[in-house]
Amino acid sequence: MTATVSKGKLVSLEYTLKLDEKQVVDTNVGKDPLNYTQGTNQIIRGVEAAVEGMKVGEAKHVILEPADGYGTINPKAFQEVPKEKLPKAIKVGTQLHGKDAKGRTIEPIVSEIRDKTVLLDFNHPLAGKTLFLDVRVVNVS
Repeated sequence: MTATVSKGKLVSLEYTLKLDEKQVVDTNVGKDPLNYTQGTNQIIRGVEAAVEGMKVGEAKHVILEPADGYGTINPKAFQEVPKEKLPKAIKVGTQLHGKDAKGRTIEPIVSEIRDKTVLLDFNHPLAGKTLFLDVRVVNVS
């Protein structure tokens, strides 16, 4: 009997993530599968919902709207900071790397450069984007 993806099962997935039907953003094809426990919110909820009930070896093309992927863009996730607190060589689109006051890794993207300040976007880089995924269930235990 072939195992089926259901809550509490350890699932191994192979995936390719695209932002349109052509532009590949991430893939693990030919590498180690993504392992997670179904129903525990370890991966984005749209993928978890899409693979529920699939069997080992089964593949599916999934289109996720932002709300089921990395969320919509949160206007409160933008922060204006003084220019002198940032590296001089930044430009719009630069992803910065640092730690917040609690020691967590943060990676804001420079959204706008103003006269004396810089607007940083702390949203996930894929927030607000429709995701196109090809997923295949490699194993279920």
